[in-house]
Amino acid sequence: MSADNRNQVIVRIAPSPTGNLHVGTARTALFNYLFAKKHDGKFLIRIEDTDVKRSEKKYEKNILEGLEWLGITSDVPIIHQSKRTEVYKKYAEELIKKGLAYEVRSGEFQSGKSTWIGMKKAVILKNPKREIVFTDVIRGEIKFEDTPEEIVILKSDGTPTYNFAVVIDDNDMGITHVIRGEDHISNTPRQIVLLEALGFNRPVYAHIPMILAPDRSKLSKRHGAVSLLDYRDNGYLPEAMVNYLALLGWNPGTEQEIFIMQELIEQFDLGKIQKGGAIFDEKKFQWVNKEHMKRLPEAEQRKILLKSIENEPYIIGEPELEPAKIPWKKNSKERTAELLEGAEKIIEEGGDLLAYAEREGKGDVLWPVRYALTGAESSPDPLTILEFFGKEKSLSRLKKAIIMLKNEQI
Repeated sequence: MSADNRNQVIVRIAPSPTGNLHVGTARTALFNYLFAKKHDGKFLIRIEDTDVKRSEKKYEKNILEGLEWLGITSDVPIIHQSKRTEVYKKYAEELIKKGLAYEVRSGEFQSGKSTWIGMKKAVILKNPKREIVFTDVIRGEIKFEDTPEEIVILKSDGTPTYNFAVVIDDNDMGITHVIRGEDHISNTPRQIVLLEALGFNRPVYAHIPMILAPDRSKLSKRHGAVSLLDYRDNGYLPEAMVNYLALLGWNPGTEQEIFIMQELIEQFDLGKIQKGGAIFDEKKFQWVNKEHMKRLPEAEQRKILLKSIENEPYIIGEPELEPAKIPWKKNSKERTAELLEGAEKIIEEGGDLLAYAEREGKGDVLWPVRYALTGAESSPDPLTILEFFGKEKSLSRLKKAIIMLKNEQI
């Protein structure tokens, strides 16, 4: 396909298989996918794996599995840069023949403070320093006063540099719109220089804001699960992740917050993407997930919840209880022990624990039951935990809490 064909929108996501799929990359993929489907276009996946030392198949598998979990798949067979080395060499040779690039051997190339040492042979693009201006759909006009005098396009081992490969791949794949993170803005002037030297059409650029932690720092592992499949393994729904990611940096201009994929496709507009960083709020994401959970049949909800807790400490081991945390709010230990004994009897007889809690006070009953079973202040509802444990294990943990309340000073 050719970049000259501008009748159909064609976009891409181009992850490097050097790590697991990050929520930021997933959000970029989603924005590209929504834009393509909104305009009856094509969404493509390209694996940028020319960094042989860092690229691993396990990461590629993780990336593709994560995108598929979200319902984001490529409309054409997936492209791998590592299989296109000869293509990049061909374009480099054409630039050399045109006098726009030249080969350099060990120690021959110097630019500012950079010296290329120990290189067998590299290919350098000549580039008279000049101003580069481009229009970004989200950010308007962006201007760079000048670009480097010379740009390496092929390294000594024959592999392409990042910017050279990107420009060639985007052209050969017919990419019409490059929608990517704002951290790529600095790459754009070099890519424009390269595509002009190669005689390629300039795509439309849209640089989306970064996803930030609540403290406005870059989202990282210290802020919790940032690998997409971690959320899947923790019981979150793909519909909820799609919904929440779409709202990170994009606003439909309405009060609506809960969307399914088709609604997002219908309403998505690049012009409504904000410039500032988007905060990943775990509590808001949890709320979105709960709203999507409510749409599922009750049996399916329970199944998902049970799977989400199978590796929790209170599942694989005995919880360590703090007596002071067993009672609900200002309830006394004596009253709480009585309520737990009532719950114990109902569970033993197979009665309705929820009806009992509604009579005696939901928090007064369900909180101490939950805490007695898990030792955790945050967990699925106690009815789910009871189902997971079964009668024998549940009663054993309730007895332990009752004894603790009767013997301990709180």
